Amino acid sequence: MEFRDVVRRRKMVRTFQDGPLDSAVVERILDHGRRGPSAGFAQGFAFLVFEGHEETRRFWEAASAGGDEDRVVESIRRAPLVIVPLASKQAYLDRYAEEDKGWADGDEPRWPAPFWLVDAAFASMLMLLTAVDEGAGALFFGLYPPAIPRFKETFGVPAQWEPIGAIAMGRPAAVDPVKSSRDTRSRKELRDLIHRGRW
Repeated sequence: MEFRDVVRRRKMVRTFQDGPLDSAVVERILDHGRRGPSAGFAQGFAFLVFEGHEETRRFWEAASAGGDEDRVVESIRRAPLVIVPLASKQAYLDRYAEEDKGWADGDEPRWPAPFWLVDAAFASMLMLLTAVDEGAGALFFGLYPPAIPRFKETFGVPAQWEPIGAIAMGRPAAVDPVKSSRDTRSRKELRDLIHRGRW
C-alpha cells in the first residue's frame, strides 16, 4: 500500500472482528513503534502488550476499575490485541544529564515540552499507521485516570513509567455501527490550519 493511502485510510476503529492478528503482523507493528524518533535518542518509551482473550480481559478489568466499564462498548473489548504505550520522564532527565548533553542538574523546566510524552505519541502513531498498512484497524483511547494506579500495580509497571493511553487492534468489522465524533464533525480544511509566515 502506498504511504499516502495508509495516511488517508487511517481512522479510529471501534468494532472488531473475532479472531487474532497474525503474530508476524503484531511483531511488525511493535517493531515500527520502536522506530519512532526520540529526543537525545533516549528511547524512553515502552509497550505493555496484551494479546488474546485472557490477557485482554485482564487488561479491561484493571483499566476499567473505578466505574468506567460501562463506557467501553463490547465491540472494542473484542479487539484481540491491546498495546499500552508508556513514557518515562526519568529516562529523558537521565539522558540529558549525560556528558554529551550537559544538563547535569536534571532540571525539568529546561524542557519546552514533555518530550517523553511526545515521543511515546510518535511511537503510537507509527503503530496506528502500521496497523492500517497490515489491513488491521486500531483505536487509541485514554485510560480512566482513577484506574491507572491499580493498572500499574496489577501488571507490575515500575513507578517511573506512565501510560499515555492504550491502543486496541484487530481486524476491522465490515461495518462499524459505533458512532464517533468523526460522524458528526468534518475534517478541517488545510487552509484553516496553515498560517504561512505569521498567524
